Amino acid sequence: MRILVVAAHPDDEVLGCGATMARLALEKNEVYVAIMGEGITSRHEAREDADTAQLRLLHRNAQAAATKIGARDLVLYKLPDNRLDTIPLLDIVKLVENLAKKVKPEIIYTHHPGDLNMDHGIVHRAVLTATRPMLGQCVREIYAFEVPSSTEWSFQSLGPPFRPNVFVDVTRTLETKIAAMACYGTEGREFPHPRSAEALRAIATRWGSVAGCQAAEAFELVRSVRPETNPK
Repeated sequence: MRILVVAAHPDDEVLGCGATMARLALEKNEVYVAIMGEGITSRHEAREDADTAQLRLLHRNAQAAATKIGARDLVLYKLPDNRLDTIPLLDIVKLVENLAKKVKPEIIYTHHPGDLNMDHGIVHRAVLTATRPMLGQCVREIYAFEVPSSTEWSFQSLGPPFRPNVFVDVTRTLETKIAAMACYGTEGREFPHPRSAEALRAIATRWGSVAGCQAAEAFELVRSVRPETNPK
């Protein structure tokens, strides 16, 4: 199968489904990653004040993380960080649409629309718009992932709340996720921050206890279309 992960910022892809991507790659599936935003420039008063060397390092780290996960390819669109609301939604939709036409994924993993970070919701909507279930659409399943330090920090006040109903056993690949996150030297945090290695293991353990395994990643099924295998 071909799987596409569409994330808003560098590290979201690992935080959201890093262990699942690693498992899918181990199972000989083709995993592709697209990151829409450039990352970190929103930490400055003006976008142009950002350290370009630090930004280049972040993008190299994203490539290192993708390699660690086993992704076939990584696409960085480098849109303004935490400023996706300044870009016409149609422009973002077209980027996703064109990539989907090129990759032809059967499954897409992307953000949950109720996250605190506004870029996450915009990416979610762009993905749904770009992959409308029309005749000939290759995307059959879309899953929303949680991003620690964004999904839970909305405190279910932005809506809709994250309600996972699909769980992937990542007992064998959880440490690959931790190693991939470690590639992002500037994005990790010390415990008890949700992006710390300890917290990521705790989250996986918690979902594992829900799903009946040692470690799991949780997703909310957005859409699933099952075509006929032998149409008459």
